[in-house]
Amino acid sequence: MDQDDPGEAMAELQDRHFGGLGILQVAAGTSLLAYAVWAGLLMPGFRKVPLRLQVPYVPASRKQVDNVMRLLQGRSGKMVDLGSGDGRIVLAAYRQGFCPVVGYELNPWLLQLSRFHAWRAGCAQKVSYQKKDLWKLHLLENKLLEELPNETRVISGRFPLPNWEPTATVGEGLDKVWAYDIGDIRQNMETRATAFLQGTPVI
Repeated sequence: MDQDDPGEAMAELQDRHFGGLGILQVAAGTSLLAYAVWAGLLMPGFRKVPLRLQVPYVPASRKQVDNVMRLLQGRSGKMVDLGSGDGRIVLAAYRQGFCPVVGYELNPWLLQLSRFHAWRAGCAQKVSYQKKDLWKLHLLENKLLEELPNETRVISGRFPLPNWEPTATVGEGLDKVWAYDIGDIRQNMETRATAFLQGTPVI
């Protein structure tokens, strides 16, 4: 049989009858492959993340990227993607005119994939991807409020910020994204604090 002929190889495999040992070998090989994917691509981003905060990596769909860009329409300046995954939102933001654009990601494999995508798109010198453990910022909402100016818009994809009221939302299901304007968040918090001090019920 020609070793390079895939048709003949497939025919031979179809003619074979797998015994118990063969099935066990196939199952073991599949399990090993699944573990290799987990260990290489996913586990590095989970090691330092508290169990209750662990979120699996799911690539942003084209629709979700479009929804994020819709919520950023008409804006310019610096853009930062926290938990940038494979970097596709960073590239889309750069193409929409944001500069500088930085992606922060804990998983080293996803960082390399992001840089490859940027190189392939001809943007390797125009966007930046950095390794950063965002869970060290554990009170992320408080940190954003402390450091960002009022005109900043924060976008969250798939997982909304639990204690903030969104300014706008776009999409449904896995493609849904939430926009939070820092100025509005501060004003809402001040209103609630004043109402609480005056004994007014807060809805």
